[in-house]
Amino acid sequence: MNTVYDAIVIGSGAGGAAAAHRLVNASWRVLMLEKGSVLPADGSTLDVQRVVTNGEFLSREPWVDGRGREFAPEEHFNLGGKTKWYGAAVLRFGAHEFDADAAHQCRAWPIGYRDLAPYYAQAEQLLGVREFACEPDLARISRRLCRPNGWYSKPLPMALASDIAQDRNEAAHFDGFATVRDLKSDAENTLIRAIAGAPNFTLMTGSAVDALLPSLNDSRRIEGVRLVDGREFRASHVILAAGALHSPRLLETYLRTQAIQGALATNVGRNLKLHLLTAMVAVSPGRKTDLLRKTTLLLNEAYPHSSVQALGFDAELIANLIPRLVPRLVARQVAEWSYGFFLQTEDGSSVDNRVSGMGSGNAKPRMDYSDARVAPARREHRRFVFGFQRALARAGLVSFTKRIGLAGTAHVCGTLITGSDPQTSVVDATGRVHGLDGLYVVDGSILPRSSRVNPSLTIFAWALRTADLLARAQAPRRSSVVTNIDAAVGEPA
Repeated sequence: MNTVYDAIVIGSGAGGAAAAHRLVNASWRVLMLEKGSVLPADGSTLDVQRVVTNGEFLSREPWVDGRGREFAPEEHFNLGGKTKWYGAAVLRFGAHEFDADAAHQCRAWPIGYRDLAPYYAQAEQLLGVREFACEPDLARISRRLCRPNGWYSKPLPMALASDIAQDRNEAAHFDGFATVRDLKSDAENTLIRAIAGAPNFTLMTGSAVDALLPSLNDSRRIEGVRLVDGREFRASHVILAAGALHSPRLLETYLRTQAIQGALATNVGRNLKLHLLTAMVAVSPGRKTDLLRKTTLLLNEAYPHSSVQALGFDAELIANLIPRLVPRLVARQVAEWSYGFFLQTEDGSSVDNRVSGMGSGNAKPRMDYSDARVAPARREHRRFVFGFQRALARAGLVSFTKRIGLAGTAHVCGTLITGSDPQTSVVDATGRVHGLDGLYVVDGSILPRSSRVNPSLTIFAWALRTADLLARAQAPRRSSVVTNIDAAVGEPA
């Protein structure tokens, strides 16, 4: 089968799925390449032992940190990407979070909230976003917490089915687990599945991209990809959506092999952002019986870059947050009386916090990050954690914390940031890589700010906008290169 593609999308998470969905519906011929496979539907992705204790579905790819110490980021390679596993909290960034905040080392977006607002609305509709009533245990905690301390609560928008509470197993295991009955909206079951039968869409899983390819006569025009197994595919547009740890490695490798230097090569991988994250377990007398738990966002303007949300963890999961030196029987009893919280603070940007690729020989990819380089965020996060603990204590709850370390990459972003100035950014306001034709980025790597809330909805919205601008700007430019993919692809997915 000889096929010409208008766009190749690398990655199937929030950004890749949203871009593919929009372009396929605009009659573009789209090839989606996903390194991982389809997750099993046998219930194993809801099994605490297999998911949490054994880490069976994590990538285990070895990296090194800034000091050369090896570790494995908590990444997932599967159809739907991290959206299969995230906790389904989908929030818009505030309008002010598109502006620079020099005191907090936050960079400005090249667009404003109003530019993204229509695409936020589209993403919310596609994901079926809704709010759930605050359950009794959390409502009692929230009432005691919010009275005197400057804290206030807001409903947490969730990408969950309205009837998820009727399936107790799914309802108790949506936060950090992959749905089996499609009761959590993710990139696969809401976007990819909607286009899976389209004749102009081809999906290839188990297909890791090794390199970007130039056009035959211009190294500054990207016109295809080569897979690890040597197969090559060509298209007039290539869309990077492999994630903030992986997209910059592909671009870095391309620039190096094509001897392209200058500001673009310098900026790739810089401004790595992770959110400063702390898990907290709060204990008070009485067994906690809430089911969903993750229904409310807690804020305090004394900590303007920070937010708290409850973890959707039942006692079995909370027990995993209790230090291992505590006997497991005791830990389980404590967990029955506990509520879990997730505290996050937006970190600023530093050009020294960065990702770099494979380097030479057998060198491992490097994630060089230190919160000392974003000192204002570190100071706020420390005050924030202490302030929330103190407020909980006044409300009658004793708490202990666990800081999420470098391996916790659920919210990683910022390594190919968007900006108006090619000297200090990688991607322009339309999603195109500065100085290169045919290459666009739609994953979390473009985020110049991560805000005080989860970034997934903004990634969906950015990708919808980028694809929409592409689709409206021109009729699809058909690639002049026809690629034979008989054995490689088979029938369109």
